[in-house]
Amino acid sequence: MAQVTDFALDFMYPSRLWALLVIPGIAAIYLLLASRAQSRRRRPHDRLRLVVPKDPAWKRHGAVLLALLSVASLIVAWAVPMDYANQPRDRATVVVAIDVSWSMEAEDIEPNRLEAAKDSAKQFIATLPPGFNVAVVTFAGTAQLAVPPTVDRGAAERAIDALRLAPSTAIGEGIYASLDSLALVPPDPDDPERGAPAVIVLLSDGATNMGRSSAGAAQAAADRGVPVHTIAYGTDSGYVVDDMGQRQRVPVDHYELNEIARISGGTKYAAESAGELRQTYEAIGESVGYERVPAEVTDRYAGLALVFAVLAALGVISLGARWP
Repeated sequence: MAQVTDFALDFMYPSRLWALLVIPGIAAIYLLLASRAQSRRRRPHDRLRLVVPKDPAWKRHGAVLLALLSVASLIVAWAVPMDYANQPRDRATVVVAIDVSWSMEAEDIEPNRLEAAKDSAKQFIATLPPGFNVAVVTFAGTAQLAVPPTVDRGAAERAIDALRLAPSTAIGEGIYASLDSLALVPPDPDDPERGAPAVIVLLSDGATNMGRSSAGAAQAAADRGVPVHTIAYGTDSGYVVDDMGQRQRVPVDHYELNEIARISGGTKYAAESAGELRQTYEAIGESVGYERVPAEVTDRYAGLALVFAVLAALGVISLGARWP
């Protein structure tokens, strides 16, 4: 079922909205009649006002306002409003690209960045719809396709379990390898000519120091309509110990990951703990698991019209109950 999420309205019959012009006309007539009635009540020899209780003005005006709002809502419903909704996708390809450079050995996230990333990535893959293809790409100084696009979740999880650290960081190569993997997506048996949408989810903690530029790779992804959602993983206090026993700080490069997401049309996230990483993957899963589709929301405005009409009727009944 599609779930409506915002109020960016369009209309199937927008010409019917011209009927809304009756609202200010009715309001003007009411104000004119109310003004005349007020003038009569101010006459010094008007004895009727001495025996008839005076109606509270706010009740009269409120009942009329609610009636006008009801009419306006009915007119909007008559024009058949169309909103946009999130509808679950039946097919898509998600490429999970994971940084396995030495900096992922930092223990600022227990037990270390890589092990925590493995667990969260497997949980993320397990939550994707069964019809989604999943590919796994790893990158350090070079990039490798660990698992081509497949619906076999077990194969993807085994590939993630087998990840090992390597020197250097080539984020751009990781993106290019992810794009290349999309050529291996099996066709839809029901519609072989229809391509499934694809996204890349890239987790990294460092800056590119090898290979082609990440900005160029992000532009290549944008040209193919494949957004890259980046996850900046780790804290500024992270460090690794080199062969000389010296601590080397490995802070996260937020700027580069933000630029990749911006250029490609994706979203940049940041996670400084295993819990935050799981939440980030959940947010990404919700975004890639749905597509934006138009949906009729006539019932929304018909319901508003009913609510306003009932409140207006209650106001009129309250006024009528004051008369003997």
